[in-house]
Amino acid sequence: MKKRLDFQPKLFTIWKNYSKEKFFTDLMAGIIVGIVALPLAIAFGIASGVSPEQGLITAIIAGFIVSFLGGSNVQIGGPTGAFIVVVYGIISKFGIEGLAIATVLAGIFLLLMGVLKLGTVIRFIPYPIIVGFTSGIALTIFTTQIKDLFGLQMAEMPADFLPKWGAYFRNAGSVHGASALVGIASILLIVITPKFFKKIPGSLLAIVVMTAVVYVLKNYMGVTGIETIGDRFQIKAALPQPTLLAINMETIHFLFPAAFTIAILGAIESLLSATVADGVTGDKHNSNTELIAQGVANIVVPFFGGIPATGAIARTMTNINNGGRSPIAGIIHAVVLLLILLFLGPLTQHIPMACLAGVLVIVAYNMSEWRTFRSLLRNSRSDVIVLLTTFLLTVIFDLTIAIEVGLLLAMLLFMKRMSEVTKVSVVKDEVDLSAEGEIYHEEEKLNLKKGIEVYEIDGPFFFGIANKFDECMKILGDHPQVRIIRMRKVPFMDTTGLHNLESLYRLSEKEKIRVVLSGVNEAVRKVLEKSGLADRIGEENICSNIQEAVQKANSYI
Repeated sequence: MKKRLDFQPKLFTIWKNYSKEKFFTDLMAGIIVGIVALPLAIAFGIASGVSPEQGLITAIIAGFIVSFLGGSNVQIGGPTGAFIVVVYGIISKFGIEGLAIATVLAGIFLLLMGVLKLGTVIRFIPYPIIVGFTSGIALTIFTTQIKDLFGLQMAEMPADFLPKWGAYFRNAGSVHGASALVGIASILLIVITPKFFKKIPGSLLAIVVMTAVVYVLKNYMGVTGIETIGDRFQIKAALPQPTLLAINMETIHFLFPAAFTIAILGAIESLLSATVADGVTGDKHNSNTELIAQGVANIVVPFFGGIPATGAIARTMTNINNGGRSPIAGIIHAVVLLLILLFLGPLTQHIPMACLAGVLVIVAYNMSEWRTFRSLLRNSRSDVIVLLTTFLLTVIFDLTIAIEVGLLLAMLLFMKRMSEVTKVSVVKDEVDLSAEGEIYHEEEKLNLKKGIEVYEIDGPFFFGIANKFDECMKILGDHPQVRIIRMRKVPFMDTTGLHNLESLYRLSEKEKIRVVLSGVNEAVRKVLEKSGLADRIGEENICSNIQEAVQKANSYI
């Protein structure tokens, strides 16, 4: 019996060959990933417009659920840089509760995607769109960090990209020297750390070193003005109690586009991360199970004050590189973060904001994919249009508009390409069989009696080509006795194509012209039979190859 639900969490399949040695390997990987995730969770939380505590809570709860229910052995879930722009925009418009409701709705969408087995479909989103909005997000993240990186003294921060840069230039004279040095030093530490310490993440080393330096500067050397997390937020060393959300049809109506954006972005990033991980480990993830796990995580997290979460490529690769090979490592990573929150949470108040800005600048650089962006600019004009449109809309407007317009533009350009590929040709005197794939006799040419015309459709007969077929018929304006519609190269036919074929048959019937179909495949035949057109044309006039079709047409002359 065929399974209705494709839900097979990897955690429940590992125990047969699991051993103590594998557990200790997963334990070490989980501890390291948890330590690496700490500064990122804090930075992503603050950059998204929420508290560092909410970033940590997201990493803990979502990280646990994604590993417990997910379809990948090594996926690490949590807040990611891709969501910063979306989350910040939603909070600006709808507040924290609006974000929570949008995240729950997005979780429901992700859950439905997995239940409906759409995991593989998500992968068909055009690559220029993914690169366009990823690069746009990277530039936007970089832009949002300029104030903290240089310690700019600004009363107001504009929300939009261009006004924000205008405000930066107007307040360039208010740079705080010590903060700027901390930010730049943090970036340099992150960049050079891998050259000397392969196992220590640069972001963690930068935060530890800069926090210690700033603490000494502020408390023992009288340096003031270097802002820390504690100057903005108060971190509670406890998990929050779950709260209820006021979800109704009105809020769903307003937040639907934002929720859709979160869901699509989450699906793309999580499945991309899982696919990259498969390439390294030689494993194979279950995309539908992964989407269900991501959906559950995003449904649960908002009730505890968390933000949207997805699979994180950087943390997943850290897990793999340190030996993690089962979901146990991801669960341990979540436990490590929980222990840090409960016992070391208050210490995070000393982390300088300029250092976190430096961490996010590096994140933005790694996200930018500028080399890929540059190479795509050398592709076809349609790909360049999709890339630049998605990129500019992400930067100047917002990601919701960028994804919607980018997908629409990509679909329109795809239809244009398909319509250009599909051809309609007409033959009146003879059919050349010298390079045919449906030859059953030795002759290379089939002679057509006067009054017989052959129309061949080469490619899908869908709404993008149906009008071309109509135009071809009108241009000819002939009045043959028999029309053979050759469909051997038609892989599928949609409703518009069917409608045009029905219109042609009705017109031909009215003008006393016979219609014979040739080379109809099984998929197209089912469409004809379901619509009733096959009965009207007559089974005897639907031929398997051109020889039969010509023979049938000759019998009508």
